[in-house]
Amino acid sequence: MKEAEIKRLLAANLLCVFSVILTTTVPAFFLDNFSVLGTHLTWLCVCSVSISALNIILYLILKPNLSPKRSSFAHKISRFLKCCMYFFMSCILFHAIIVLYGAPLIESVTETFLFAVLLSTFTTLQCLCVLGPNIQAWIRVFSKNGATSIWDNSLQITTVCSILGAWFGAFPIPLDWDRPWQVWPISCSLGATFGYMAGLIIAPLWIHWNRKQLTYKSR
Repeated sequence: MKEAEIKRLLAANLLCVFSVILTTTVPAFFLDNFSVLGTHLTWLCVCSVSISALNIILYLILKPNLSPKRSSFAHKISRFLKCCMYFFMSCILFHAIIVLYGAPLIESVTETFLFAVLLSTFTTLQCLCVLGPNIQAWIRVFSKNGATSIWDNSLQITTVCSILGAWFGAFPIPLDWDRPWQVWPISCSLGATFGYMAGLIIAPLWIHWNRKQLTYKSR
């Protein structure tokens, strides 16, 4: 395993972490009374758009898991449209799962859907950038010993951390502390964000620590 590849992964992940931090401060210069808690829906939109744009740019620059085969322009358009469709389906699926776990069905629909978009940005969008709209590749990566590159390992770690963060973020909601961050879905979205950032930092460190044990086979 090349150290240079791990450094590329670390640099890309740190850029994503820095981008999340910037979404909490930069919009305040352009939007009146902006804050993560006070204007949470606005922050959800800003964070989702920023992380999506950065992930796409990093994919175009770094080209992880690049296929050696040259594809036609029509194939690239078809792939892009499939990615858009998969991302939208992911938002709908996350929305349904969140409702099944106890989120309001009719009230706070906008809040729940934007939270679902944020989760899709942290999880599904990364899969689309690294693996493309290939469900079989997704199943392979998230199966035991299915990773074929350090990018796959990073994908596994950040996805799991994001979902676990969102799950742990739901614990304070029913408590009678009457804190502003207990309003739906603030604690869950903050939990997912902290989980995502933790996963971005943990992934390259874990890969570097276990680099001698990690062996990848081409599939």
